Amino acid sequence: MASGFFAILDDIGALMDDVVVMSKITAKKTASILGDDLAVTSEKASGFESSRELPIIWAITKGSFLNKLIILPIAFLLSAFLPWSIRYILMLGGLYLAYEAAEKIYEYFTSHKHTLEEKKEEITIQEHEKKKIKSAIITDFILSIEIVIIALGTVMEQKLLMQIVVVTIVSIIATIGVYGIVALIVRMDDLGYKLISLNDNTKSFTNRLGVMLIRALPKVIKSLSIIGTLALLLVSGGIFLHNLEFLHKFLHDFPSLISEFVVGLVIGLLIFVLVAFFKNMRKLFHI
Repeated sequence: MASGFFAILDDIGALMDDVVVMSKITAKKTASILGDDLAVTSEKASGFESSRELPIIWAITKGSFLNKLIILPIAFLLSAFLPWSIRYILMLGGLYLAYEAAEKIYEYFTSHKHTLEEKKEEITIQEHEKKKIKSAIITDFILSIEIVIIALGTVMEQKLLMQIVVVTIVSIIATIGVYGIVALIVRMDDLGYKLISLNDNTKSFTNRLGVMLIRALPKVIKSLSIIGTLALLLVSGGIFLHNLEFLHKFLHDFPSLISEFVVGLVIGLLIFVLVAFFKNMRKLFHI
């Protein structure tokens, strides 16, 4: 009886060792997309009043966990019964990411006009927050799909239990890691003020570090906006290059970063033009 109990414990220990090893490998495979996720999420979670930053990040984090709660079971079922469908789901997500990047580029070049339109519409702070949170959660959903698919692809040869445990662990760690770092980024200025308040010596290390953090935050946020847009283009471009053989062959001789950027940008602009056309048609015909 006792020997059977210890045998079970030994099997559990061996399983956990395998889980740890596979989780490390899988985490490395998803590292690049996690970097893109961090850049995109940081940009979307910034630009709010100091008192609202953490509640908004928490709202997006809860949305991200809900996304993964939806995605994980579906991904395991599709992987088992309809593996061919994953490719098309990824490409649909790629279309959305490319469109969002193109929309950001358009808004950058028409920022003055966009600001005037927002003033006319009198968008409230609450509506602005809800819009940003919704946009962040939708983008997180697409990026989460890719993270889960990449993670799943790493452990496809393992047993189903191993797949479920490893991919779930990686998904949870990814969410906590990304949004934890985002929270630290958007609170840089508060940390800076805290460091400055520690003493009255303006030449002290803590004072200089605090001033540096406060001055760096606007530059970091602005940089994240640019990096986030580039990340959207690279992720979407990468999805199409990896799933459309003719594109991969056509751009085979070009560096992968350039190929992904160009493909993401071209597809994003095409989708943006199509969406704008249909919006104008709806207005014209009052649909």
